[in-house]
Amino acid sequence: MLQQQSSLFFFKPCLVLPYTKNPFFSSSSSSSMDLKTNLLSSSSSSHHHSPASALSCRASREPHVTPPSKDGAVHGLSETIVGVLGGGQLGRMLCQAASQMAIKVMVLDPEESCPASKLAHHHMVGSFDDSATVQKFAKRCGVLTVEIEHVDVETLEKLEQQGVDCQPKASTIRIIQDKYLQKVHFSEHGIPLPEFMEIDDLEGAKRAGDRFDYPLMIKSKRLAYDGRGNAVAKSEEDLTSAVTALGGFDRGLYVEKWAPFVKELAVIVARGRDNSIVCYPVVETIHKENICHIVKAPANVPWKIQKLATDIASRAVSSLEGAGVFAVELFLTVDDQILLNEVAPRPHNSGHHTIESCYTSQYEQHLRAVVGLPLGDPSMKAPAAIMYNLLGEDEGEAGFHLAHQVIGRALCIPGATVHWYDKPDMRKQRKMGHITIVGRSMGKVEKALNAMLNDEISDSRSAGNATPLVGIIMGSDSDLPVMKEAAKVLNIFEVPHEIRIVSAHRTPDWMHSYALSAHKRGIEVIIAGAGGAAHLPGMVAASSPLTVIGVPVRASTLDGVDSALSILQMPRGVPVAAIAINNATNAGLLAVRILAHGDPDLRARIIQYQEDIKNEVLAKDEKLQKDGWESYLDP
Repeated sequence: MLQQQSSLFFFKPCLVLPYTKNPFFSSSSSSSMDLKTNLLSSSSSSHHHSPASALSCRASREPHVTPPSKDGAVHGLSETIVGVLGGGQLGRMLCQAASQMAIKVMVLDPEESCPASKLAHHHMVGSFDDSATVQKFAKRCGVLTVEIEHVDVETLEKLEQQGVDCQPKASTIRIIQDKYLQKVHFSEHGIPLPEFMEIDDLEGAKRAGDRFDYPLMIKSKRLAYDGRGNAVAKSEEDLTSAVTALGGFDRGLYVEKWAPFVKELAVIVARGRDNSIVCYPVVETIHKENICHIVKAPANVPWKIQKLATDIASRAVSSLEGAGVFAVELFLTVDDQILLNEVAPRPHNSGHHTIESCYTSQYEQHLRAVVGLPLGDPSMKAPAAIMYNLLGEDEGEAGFHLAHQVIGRALCIPGATVHWYDKPDMRKQRKMGHITIVGRSMGKVEKALNAMLNDEISDSRSAGNATPLVGIIMGSDSDLPVMKEAAKVLNIFEVPHEIRIVSAHRTPDWMHSYALSAHKRGIEVIIAGAGGAAHLPGMVAASSPLTVIGVPVRASTLDGVDSALSILQMPRGVPVAAIAINNATNAGLLAVRILAHGDPDLRARIIQYQEDIKNEVLAKDEKLQKDGWESYLDP
């Protein structure tokens, strides 16, 4: 497996072989459920997988390259010249990734000052949907790929017949270009979709309304992206205006049944030349006026939903031809179904975060795939990331001014990286750049994003407002004299924390709310002190995915033994770390050690702390040996 085991904070990706029917299920079962069940039954451990599991890695070990240099050696990772049809921001970031590997990238784009122009090995100015220009461009490349699917597919097919290496294949581009054809293709391969039908006239649109009810999603078959080419008819009376807005029936239209989704998800899938597949963690996409606005990685959805989304995404890409990175956009419905929305045969906005948050960015991965290098590790190296699109808020200089105000604030946020696409013209809703923020938790990066957008950077960076990593809770303020010792330890190690009174018996709703919300706010460890029956640690552990450290507090009767035994006797499935009676100091130290697994600086502080207490003991022993025990006890 390609999983990085050295870091505590990783999101394990799914590495999937080309889809085949699960031999352990009968042929009468649906193929989607076969693989879903197989994935769900596989071990969550990164070390153990059953032979029937689809989780594995078969990245190519024989790079596909152009002939080596005259001396017979390949200088660098690959000498293949990668030609990219399109030189927008995706092409720009492909060039940035290529520079790290010394792979030469040429771009074909009609704009002289396109975003990729200053970074590409060569920029050929010309249209990527002009046949003669594309053929001329292809002659200079070892492999041809795309950063936009709206290219001249007939020319790609002709080039493939002439032996030009196109990745992904022209057949895939043809399917993806026509969204109706895309729906038909995935439907034929058993991929779950919203119901759809082609419409040629107003009567056909009315029949679709009768069949699917309203609201009704009407879409253009071609040249539709970033919300363009979509129109909603809320009733039959809206059909004519919706069709007119899309350019009329001659444009080529189809209808989709409205998908009652609760979240929009996406999975970046990479496919190698040997048909091996790796999947990035599932992300949530949030749209603003039908344009991707915010991406949260990983998505806050149950594990079963993550597996189901990954299964559907990998099967969808397995049904296509060619190597590269594909973006699979999905709907999560109110009844926990996953429906495929659409697929892009290239790097995608939903994968921008991978540059900072994953071991292999989607751009490096795309280059690896198309030239035949082994696919890289798609797992996250940061626990959480948010990508924020910098969309034009105004025209011209006013828009540039507004964007750079946000950029200025972003530069003051720890974990934030600014990407500016260097487009010469500012327009409303135009993608001008993006900002990625990585951090220890989604709660922390969300707080940083809100601070950036609301101009609260100075407050968010102050020590008093740091996101707490440890929650210290107790059932009564009478426990505070004991629990303050944990806070003292956390202060020594400069670990931000909070102290709350949360009674299991007197405020059960508040206790349950705290347990459920703690990890979302960025808390990573909970220290719970309780006396008597000591129900608090166990009840919090039952509701929270976080590590809970229980501190038995000595009460007026039974000397705290009852509390210690209560914490020790948690039922199976509800683990609580038990500390000695009244020893909140050790609870604080244990919390610090847990946090240190993902923090080298904190680990170094722990080592220094151990060295200091060792030296303190040695100094006492030296004094005892030097002065004798009588003088030692009588200073």
